Amino acid sequence: MKTRFLLTTLLFACISVATWAQGITFLPEGATFQQAVEQAKSSKKKIFLDCYTSWCGPCKQMARNIFTQQVVGDFMNPSYVCIKIDMEKGVGPGLMQKLDVTAFPTFIIFNSEGKEIGRWVGGSNAETFIQKVKDNSKDTSTESMDLRFANGERDPQFLLEYINMLGASYKQKQCNIVAEALLDGKAETFASDAALSSVFMKHLQNPFHPAFVYTAKQPQALVAATSQAAVSAKLQNTWNSYSRTLIEEKDGAVSMDTEKFQAFVDLMEECNVPNREQIRLTTLIGYAEKKQDWELYVSTLEEYWNSKDLDMNDLELCKFSTPVIQHCQDQKLRNAVKKMLQKRLKDLRSGKREPLRKIGNMTLAGSLDQAMERLIKEMD
Repeated sequence: MKTRFLLTTLLFACISVATWAQGITFLPEGATFQQAVEQAKSSKKKIFLDCYTSWCGPCKQMARNIFTQQVVGDFMNPSYVCIKIDMEKGVGPGLMQKLDVTAFPTFIIFNSEGKEIGRWVGGSNAETFIQKVKDNSKDTSTESMDLRFANGERDPQFLLEYINMLGASYKQKQCNIVAEALLDGKAETFASDAALSSVFMKHLQNPFHPAFVYTAKQPQALVAATSQAAVSAKLQNTWNSYSRTLIEEKDGAVSMDTEKFQAFVDLMEECNVPNREQIRLTTLIGYAEKKQDWELYVSTLEEYWNSKDLDMNDLELCKFSTPVIQHCQDQKLRNAVKKMLQKRLKDLRSGKREPLRKIGNMTLAGSLDQAMERLIKEMD
């Protein structure tokens, strides 16, 4: 009897711990942001939104190790309606664009009416996470400044204060708009102003803006004010980042404005961007992959592969081959990619080509020729 009683007591204790020791209670998968707002209104709670993606390492770490902790759940559940949305699925891409989310994970706090009051980016430990929630639950929104800007206020001091507030909130799209306003008419002179140089370097994302075009063609003044490495990195990052914005996902459909894309290609030609052809082709490859247009994907991959001016490295070849293996059912297209892998593997093993061992400052730990061999087997 005593043994049975003890076992029953232990079992009840385990069930109690499993029931009450829990982390954040999120709304069910598939719940919409509007549903979170409705629940927040009725419960008088704030809203916590986790903007994540399936491939994001810090997102997974937060979900697995932080959101599951009881101390975090005890803090969040009484005061917040919590919802997590994959920014690349379903309503995610549209919401990502609407909220100007550009990095993952992004965490956003809204009041009970659904108005944003604070946000931050990146993973952390439980203690830091709770403190960031507290800090961003005070209304730090830029709503009043947004209104002043929308009404036409363009005083430079106001714009500098506004862009600093936007930067702290990671609202990069609006940062770019304000940066354009600050730099309008100053393409040839902004480099001599430390504040404007900082705005250009941190916030301007539009390669068509006169200040960017001028700097891309004549970077000497900005190089003198900063450094060659910093300016080169800024220019290259802007070209690369803008190319990704040309691919739009909305309501499950993928599209690209071909006229805007051609204008971008022409601008890179005008500015003599060294790797413009690589940017053009990788943008099309990315577009074809998202659209699941495998004929366009493989034909563009072959154009890259056969280019006399470009050299697709081993890592790129493996990376570009993987989606074909995973998603393309057309054996003719699969065989075309298989031939590229076989040719590269033959060249590596015959010594005709040196294997890729370093990327920038990183040394590759594994052997890519073994990865290629596995990919070739998967093609069959």
